[in-house]
Amino acid sequence: MQTRTAGFLLVALSGASFGALGLFARLAYAAGTDMPTLLFLRFSLAGLVLAAVMVAKGGTWPRGRVLGGLVLLGAVGYFTEGSVYFIALQHASAGLVALLLYLFPALVAVIQVALGREHLSRPRWLAVGLALCGTALTVDPGPDAKPLGIALGVLSAVIYALYVLSSARVAGPAGPLAASTVVPLSAGLAFGALMLVKGPSFPQTLGGWGAVAGLALLSTVVAMLTFFAGLKRIGPVNTSLLSTLEPVMAVVLGAIFLGERLSLRQGLGGLLILVAVVVLARNDSGRPEAGAAGA
Repeated sequence: MQTRTAGFLLVALSGASFGALGLFARLAYAAGTDMPTLLFLRFSLAGLVLAAVMVAKGGTWPRGRVLGGLVLLGAVGYFTEGSVYFIALQHASAGLVALLLYLFPALVAVIQVALGREHLSRPRWLAVGLALCGTALTVDPGPDAKPLGIALGVLSAVIYALYVLSSARVAGPAGPLAASTVVPLSAGLAFGALMLVKGPSFPQTLGGWGAVAGLALLSTVVAMLTFFAGLKRIGPVNTSLLSTLEPVMAVVLGAIFLGERLSLRQGLGGLLILVAVVVLARNDSGRPEAGAAGA
């Protein structure tokens, strides 16, 4: 039970850390960087920090099929999802794209049930519904979007759902630290290639580099380590639901540091997401889920 509780806390911390991503990204963009350069710096710096931690701890570098799977998670999974997400932002409002991305917890649950790997009780289905409704309220869609933007937003959710499910099966044999090292390094190489094609645009201010450091250390190193560690303990469905804490944290940070107003609707949405987390935790079966890492 303590292991399961630790898993919930780790994934909650991961969601909060990922929630700071938008704040750091906006500060970095304001300092003159662009998407390929920013994501290259984010993943490369994070990967190097995690590689240093692995060396210090005497960790074992994954090999063979496990290494290949982790490289694909980063160079294909993270790269594709990030690229699709940012292209969608060019055709729809940021709020709508974020809302569509957070369809992924329900997609994970449906895929797991369809594959016979998961059986969701009524309370956990309720948690799925509450989390989705809360996300819809928390992220304001804004003006109408182009069909292409909506399609790409849904596609980003599908890709991320597949990423979560793949992570659950691939990351377990490698361990959280090794997985959290190989994935960002692989994504960094992929975005580095894209950056070279477009030409680099590095931050022009010290504050911009500080935002890059925050993006790499908090929103990547801490976020990914706690994501994989929590995923191993509580499985992909619980991990996906708890990850919906991310938009709540994004809204709160935006209100505090960027002067964005926290509306009553967004506050209600955040409350529903927190209620979903409580329902999920109180009704968890206490057994590892099929399809979880290491299963």
